[in-house]
Amino acid sequence: MHGNVKVFSGSAHPAFSRRVCAHLGLPLGNSKLVRFSNQNMLVQIEENVREADVFYIQPSCPPVSDGILEMLITIDALKHASAGRITAVVPYFPYSRSDKKDRPRVSITARLMADLIETAGADRVLTLDLHAPQIQGFFRIPVDQLIAAPLICQHLSQGSLADHVLVASDIGEAKDIERYASRLDLPVAIIDKRRYTDNARPVVRQLVGDVADKTALIIDDEIASGGTLIEAATFCLERGARAVRAAAVHGVFSGQALDRIEAAPIDSVLVTDSLPLAEEAVASGEPPRPRPAKVEQLSVAALFARAIEAIHDGTSVFELVH
Repeated sequence: MHGNVKVFSGSAHPAFSRRVCAHLGLPLGNSKLVRFSNQNMLVQIEENVREADVFYIQPSCPPVSDGILEMLITIDALKHASAGRITAVVPYFPYSRSDKKDRPRVSITARLMADLIETAGADRVLTLDLHAPQIQGFFRIPVDQLIAAPLICQHLSQGSLADHVLVASDIGEAKDIERYASRLDLPVAIIDKRRYTDNARPVVRQLVGDVADKTALIIDDEIASGGTLIEAATFCLERGARAVRAAAVHGVFSGQALDRIEAAPIDSVLVTDSLPLAEEAVASGEPPRPRPAKVEQLSVAALFARAIEAIHDGTSVFELVH
């Protein structure tokens, strides 16, 4: 790369930031985060960023609220340090599921996050597979959304997919699964689920498509508690599937998700490294856990590095994911 480019990392996923910098051939920028006894934070940029093209990497993961505030404070610090341009690199966008007003008197929190990032001083945003594409429209600054489907499909194609069928875990995922079906040339099945009350678990009604005597490959944009994935896997096996695999972009794995997936009738789960796995998630202060046997991580660090290069050089980001 050429020019005055600097990459800084928040505390959410420094291992990913280091991988991005390795692909760029750049050192990670020096900054300091201090948490005081009154739970306030101080962020200090420990090197000159005047007129630099700065990229700050911070996905949303536990502790979520602390991570958001750290991101906003750091962007503000960079702005007041006279950075030339600040790009907030947010591999997993905070509150991405709160993208619409689907009940009375609630916040469209994804829009609030967009407003806060802009107000803090970001000039543009780089992210990966937003839960809802309209989130890009919440910003009044440029937003580049990377798509992981090409990389995931390339990885899946390295093995035999002869007996596989792609499964959308709900109707909402049916549109996005086309990205995978067209690249892998596989048939598609869709699970029809209904939620009758706010607090009730969704009820599986039927399966549109056929999984009998096939390996069901469940596709989703993220895996959070694992409940939807496990329910879909069980339903596919009840409908005659020989085995179940899964692939998702974001491995959120909240609560006891990893333990539940390890105990579930699922052969393997592929996710990207947009979020840290258990052994990397040390920001919350919890001791690291061993890497779950069923979960495989596919790195998107090189994809982000190429996007950073394109943004800096003024070339197309769209061509990276299509």
